[in-house]
Amino acid sequence: MNFMDPESVYNLSNIREDLIRMEDTIIFNLIERSDFYRNPSIYVNDSDKIKIPNFNGSFLDWLFQQHETIESQVRRYQSPDQYPFYPNVIKESFLPPIKYPKLLANYFREVNVNKEIMEIYIKEMIPRVAKKEGDDDENFGSTAMSDIITLQSISRRIHFGMFVAEAKFQADRELYTNLIKDKDIDGIVENITNSAVEEKILNRLLIKAKTYGTDPTSHESNNKVHPEAVVGIYKDWVIPLTKKVEVEYLLRRLEDEF
Repeated sequence: MNFMDPESVYNLSNIREDLIRMEDTIIFNLIERSDFYRNPSIYVNDSDKIKIPNFNGSFLDWLFQQHETIESQVRRYQSPDQYPFYPNVIKESFLPPIKYPKLLANYFREVNVNKEIMEIYIKEMIPRVAKKEGDDDENFGSTAMSDIITLQSISRRIHFGMFVAEAKFQADRELYTNLIKDKDIDGIVENITNSAVEEKILNRLLIKAKTYGTDPTSHESNNKVHPEAVVGIYKDWVIPLTKKVEVEYLLRRLEDEF
């Protein structure tokens, strides 16, 4: 997919290829996160173990904000497939802006579920993949950096649903226009859902997680991360949140005719 070429962006085959590559990234990131303890102290404000001067938030919040502040200055969030977790820290880039063609409706930046992603990641996903419960004080920084990379990859995958939604809208404008006018959320969900494809994704994830999480030179069969945990993360949250993004985007699609 080439963001400078709208035709390539609206091609569902190209979108599927990108989504498959994102699976690999997310699996490897979850495997990396599984090397660390759960480390709950890095996710709470005013932790007993971590005191951050002149900052109201968790250690992860602080590090993530530093990260996004820097990345924004080198144009990361100009890209239509990147969405900040902390929009208030984003700065103008000193690099010349990239002039992307119009790919999504004008309001697409307003469709952002990163707050929900963050909450689910901390409360639900980490317990499924963490090496052990409790804190490992020596690895607070490494753990938080692993979280940032993993969260960004999950966010990109979920918000990519807007490209799926736009491609489907353009493929059948009459159908989706009627559904949107009727505010038929159930009808939209039904038409964006392909159960056979979802089942194929989950089966592929299981195979990949088993393969990527095992040392091929070892005679032991222990996986670094439970393959079922990866599948569950996709089934319970990644796929449903992607659909939520698609629905939110489509419900407003008639606000912008292009």
